[in-house]
Amino acid sequence: MRAVALPTGGRCASRQLGQRPARPQAPRIARAALRPRAIAEAEKPAAAAAAAGGAPLSIDITQEDNNTCIVVQGVSRPGLLSSLTSTFTDLGLDVVRAEIGGKGGNFHDTFWVTTADGRKVNDADVASVKNAIEVSLAAFAKPATAVRPKLTVQGISEDRQELLHTLMDTYVKNDVLSIQQSIVNHVEYTLARSRYMFDDLEAYMATAYSVRDRLIEEWNDTQTFIKEVDPKRVYYLSMEFLMGRSLLNALNNLDVLDQYKEALTELGYKLETLVEKERDAALGNGGLGRLAACFLDSLATLNLPAWGYGIRYQYGMFRQVLVDGFQHEQPDYWLNFGNPWELERLNVGYPISFYGHVSVHDEGGRQVFRWNPGETVTAVAYDNPIPGFGTNNTINLRLWAAKPDREFDLQAFNTGDYVQAILSKQRAETLSSVLYPDDRTYEGKELRLKQQHFFVSATVQDVVRRFREKHSDWEEFPQKVAFQLNDTHPTLLVPELMRILMDQERLGWTKAWELVQNTCNFTNHTVLPEALEKWPVAMMEKLLPRHMQIIYDINWRFLQQMRQRFGDDWARIAKLSIIEETASGEKTVRMAYLAVIASAHVNGVAKIHSDILKHDVFGPFYDIFPEKFQNKTNGVTPRRWLAFCNPPLRQLITETLGNERWINDTEQLKELRSHADDAAFQQRWQEVKQQAKVKSIELIERLTGLQLPKNAMLDVQVKRIHEYKRQLLNVLGIIYRYDRIKRMPAGERRNVVPRICVIGGKAAPGYEMAKRIIKLVSAVADKVNNDPEVGDLLKVVFVPDYNVSVAETIIPGTELSQHISTAGTEASGTGNMKFAMNGALIIGTMDGANIEIAEEIGQDNMFIFGALADRVPQLRKERAEYKPDDRFLHVVNMIRTGQFGWADYFHPLVDSITYSDYYLLANDFVDYIDTQDRVDAVYRDQAKWTRMSIMSTAGSGFFSSDRTIAEYNRDIWKSEACVVPTSNE
Repeated sequence: MRAVALPTGGRCASRQLGQRPARPQAPRIARAALRPRAIAEAEKPAAAAAAAGGAPLSIDITQEDNNTCIVVQGVSRPGLLSSLTSTFTDLGLDVVRAEIGGKGGNFHDTFWVTTADGRKVNDADVASVKNAIEVSLAAFAKPATAVRPKLTVQGISEDRQELLHTLMDTYVKNDVLSIQQSIVNHVEYTLARSRYMFDDLEAYMATAYSVRDRLIEEWNDTQTFIKEVDPKRVYYLSMEFLMGRSLLNALNNLDVLDQYKEALTELGYKLETLVEKERDAALGNGGLGRLAACFLDSLATLNLPAWGYGIRYQYGMFRQVLVDGFQHEQPDYWLNFGNPWELERLNVGYPISFYGHVSVHDEGGRQVFRWNPGETVTAVAYDNPIPGFGTNNTINLRLWAAKPDREFDLQAFNTGDYVQAILSKQRAETLSSVLYPDDRTYEGKELRLKQQHFFVSATVQDVVRRFREKHSDWEEFPQKVAFQLNDTHPTLLVPELMRILMDQERLGWTKAWELVQNTCNFTNHTVLPEALEKWPVAMMEKLLPRHMQIIYDINWRFLQQMRQRFGDDWARIAKLSIIEETASGEKTVRMAYLAVIASAHVNGVAKIHSDILKHDVFGPFYDIFPEKFQNKTNGVTPRRWLAFCNPPLRQLITETLGNERWINDTEQLKELRSHADDAAFQQRWQEVKQQAKVKSIELIERLTGLQLPKNAMLDVQVKRIHEYKRQLLNVLGIIYRYDRIKRMPAGERRNVVPRICVIGGKAAPGYEMAKRIIKLVSAVADKVNNDPEVGDLLKVVFVPDYNVSVAETIIPGTELSQHISTAGTEASGTGNMKFAMNGALIIGTMDGANIEIAEEIGQDNMFIFGALADRVPQLRKERAEYKPDDRFLHVVNMIRTGQFGWADYFHPLVDSITYSDYYLLANDFVDYIDTQDRVDAVYRDQAKWTRMSIMSTAGSGFFSSDRTIAEYNRDIWKSEACVVPTSNE
């Protein structure tokens, strides 16, 4: 190894270092003498060294039989070892052995060196070598890069800690040359490609590994520091994390974007091209997963000691493809070329059990339960560093992949049963293959339940193991651990933690239950009854027999408490039971009820949603323990969703406010209000928005193959396809607009505001009605886009496979954003926040976070319509007698009579809004189209529209996920920020 391969300065216990000559560009010529330039440097007057401010040094050089021994000692400073080894390299000397030592802030290093041809240094050159070392170290005032903090690690001797710190006491350099060397090193040593010839994909991979090196430094320092401080840790459990791409996010958070751009440009690559080579991590689907990703960003930025836990899905949910307008699901092969951002932890694995039976044993007069599983798999950890912004803290997202407990059944293979030999591997890996498998079959339901137990069990074992490394007193568990359950999916944590505490740690029921209730917290994300998970008792008993026993016990004890409170009011008590018995006699486990009973805190994610939880969904529980219930309105990270995805707007805001502190303190955006009426500022705002709109339209054109006008209003509704989100209402409005344009005299069409209506999102594989809505959008688009009479006045687009990366381009350019769910059905929504931050105007109902957005930015800066939540129940009762407006009936009839084709296929859609119309499309239709007319009127007045756009961004600061996470920590977790020190100075 070359001396330069010693990464950084250092002192401490003995260390043997082998050396080899540097790699030549041409055939090597042996040298016996030092390099001439190095000799010239060495002959500089010694006074120059003193003038450079060097520390007191002692340099002793002696000649041995086959090499030259150089002993250097003095006051230690970070980076000195790197400077020494670089000096040897410049002198053409190879270090054949070294002993690195020293204590108490001093260093004492010994190097045995030879010239390139393996000989000792010429006697005549010894003085020059000594002078060169003196000059080098005297000129070394401080390292050229940031100093890493000196941290304390338990279980390692002081000498060894000193050595290991010294070897890497500065961070990797971020100058352009160092970055280029890092990238090329990864091309050659990680990818094993020639550094003279590597394509864009390989350049992306090498760049990603280079950035990951820098993340790992901060990740390791963060985890070591947190372990040293031993604070209360937050564990955020979610079935999905919709992370998006990592490269640009990491470069921005590390503040090295410009350096990497320049480095890649000089190497002959464009960063923008390499970014497109990264596949979105297929670890989530919609708002739930994206919220979890935003929360991780804020947890890191706020320096909280937190980890995220989830599943490493091999194929994600699915890749959406449209064939003749129909959604087709294909596997999302996002891992085909590997994932450079993750760290496989083969040494971190836990056994996960299923099926079998429970036996009871007596141990010292105490009844002990033992689960004898019928199937076991192994959960293997994959870590993903999550950097904060404006901090050195980098936290962790740990994802679990399922592996067989034994990789290969050799006995079965040797007896000729080749299929059986690999079946266990396939069965195990199925667990972490797909997000939300289709649960229309028993097998699909069982797989979902297995997934939930798999990731929860691995997480609990990991957390308990980490706690036990430093603590033996279980009384400390609530002071060191806080679990946050992101919706009902991780609720099996409750019986799993009880099982581990009782069956493995031998705690009694009372103490175990106390620990569970003091560490678990539950966030509910829905008001829809079908979204509140229920699992058949028979399935639970078969798959997780011990857990079902524990759930029965939890339920029995809780109901006994309720009986003491309410007497024999069994009707009331039954409403509180975790076990629900249907009219057919089937029993199910109500997971949301289990989560509410077991958790210290229960929160909704918007004011209206939390009120519905308190007075409707969980009303009986709120009456019993109102102190549990809180509201934590959702937020989104302003880094990814404004500063990083919309650089021109970031620059304009920064110039206007005079600094970039607003990125981490979005309340400062309110200062934009004072500029909203400034004509010059409005002009610049319009230019930024137009630039983003053109970019959005160009992306949509690439994805769909359509040609779209650049001067049309960009009207967007992108989100998971669901009846309650009312994409169908949007389509009915588009049909109405199309029909009205067709009926207009040619002269009137000049006054029509041109629109591009964009809809995007995935339908769950088993959700047939949602799939019919997608087909209807495509059918309407085919009709409208090919009608020469309409031309560029109206275009309709369905964006396939909508994901985070697509959103990062479409959202900044959107002018009108639709959030039109039936009031009282959307828990919060976060897309509305992202669009508002980027200056899009919202047309929406008073539902979810729209209500609070209206409070923050002003209802006069939005387009609000529709029935209010408190009117919805009565309107549903009256819907059968309600006579819809003729315009609504006409539009529905256009679909029914086949004007867009596929009349038979659309009949269920038409019937759903003709008869039951549960989501009240007919009731809100007239108000909706009238409000769309108001949108057109304001858009014609661009000064007014621009003012509203500015006010939208100015009022969006409340919806930063930093604020949300700060509230969670203040009111629920009660942890403390752990800021990693930058150095020991």
